[in-house]
Amino acid sequence: MKALAAVAGLFVLSLITYIDRAAISSAKDAIGTGLQLSDARMGAVFSAFALGYALAQIPSGWVADRYGPRLMLTVVVALWSLLTAATGLAESFATLLAIRFLFGVAEAGAFPGSARVFYNWLPPSQHGRANGVIFSASRIGAATAFPVMAWLLSQQSWRVAFYWLAVPGLVWAACWYALFRDYPANPPQRAEPIEGSSLRFGDLFRSGRMLLAMAQYFVVNFTTFLCLSWMLPYLKQRYALSATEAASWAMTPLLVGATSQWFTGWLVDSLYRSPYKAWSRRLPAMIGFCISAMGVGSLPYAAEVRMAVLGFTLAAFGAEMVISPSWAFCMDLGGKKSGAVTGSMNMLGNLGSFVSANLFPLLQTQTGSADAYFFLVMGLNVLSAICWVRMKSLS
Repeated sequence: MKALAAVAGLFVLSLITYIDRAAISSAKDAIGTGLQLSDARMGAVFSAFALGYALAQIPSGWVADRYGPRLMLTVVVALWSLLTAATGLAESFATLLAIRFLFGVAEAGAFPGSARVFYNWLPPSQHGRANGVIFSASRIGAATAFPVMAWLLSQQSWRVAFYWLAVPGLVWAACWYALFRDYPANPPQRAEPIEGSSLRFGDLFRSGRMLLAMAQYFVVNFTTFLCLSWMLPYLKQRYALSATEAASWAMTPLLVGATSQWFTGWLVDSLYRSPYKAWSRRLPAMIGFCISAMGVGSLPYAAEVRMAVLGFTLAAFGAEMVISPSWAFCMDLGGKKSGAVTGSMNMLGNLGSFVSANLFPLLQTQTGSADAYFFLVMGLNVLSAICWVRMKSLS
């Protein structure tokens, strides 16, 4: 398998990952009605995935480094596909909560495993674009999940819809194991990583740069998980939309976010090859956080749905700009331990998803609107832009 084919395979993987992940947002009302779950309990279901996903990040990164991404990705994709089907078997709040937690644990291996593929197969000058490609697919997948689930739910029960969603992942796992190999015949040339060659697990939490990377990624996921979980229900309720209308509007921020990934991947690699190499990770991330802050800060003032979608779109575009440089930054630091290092950052990031999923309905209930949540996210984005001033991984 050539490097381009490996990236293409991971593009498809990322697409499947987010279709499976975001589908439950479209099915929220059907599941809530079927299992008699309140919004607070559905928030717990959303966050159960995020908690399992976060807790398994470092172990999954270690497994990718230790056993290779061929075996690791095959196993986790097959496992989460089976758990996707199991979502349709849930008969109570407790079983749904457990299934979505385990689903998160299984999906945790997707991107640390992908990072290890990139480290094995690509030189550092291509890491920005490669990460941009796969994360753009994640947003396309999430956007696709909304109308696909709306159509499936109009044709059959939510349970059967989740059975169908399991099929693509099982097919992908079989193809990946058959075609992919952990290392190319001619490995790329690269400089010695800053911290990875002698990095121990405990060192991750004593490295100033790594702590800043983890903190700012908490905010990235805090922002983006809103678009994957509560954005569609919020638009539907706030602007009195039908399910189809809400699904159509909710696609826009995610699709535009996908274009952000391609643009930022190109920008990161272009700066890497320029005299401004030292800023190739920092500058795109700082710009992204500022754009995100402006977008989410406009949402309390959105009187009609078009303005709200514009605000969500800016927030998503800006937050997505931070993802590619964040992963490239961790690969700079981690080297041969890129799986564990990226997993550590993604662990804290997905704790941000866990907090976001629960805090949105809580603040909305306590204050009577979502405005307090939006202003909080705006402030966190500004602070995160400042974090990047001190996040230097290249000279």
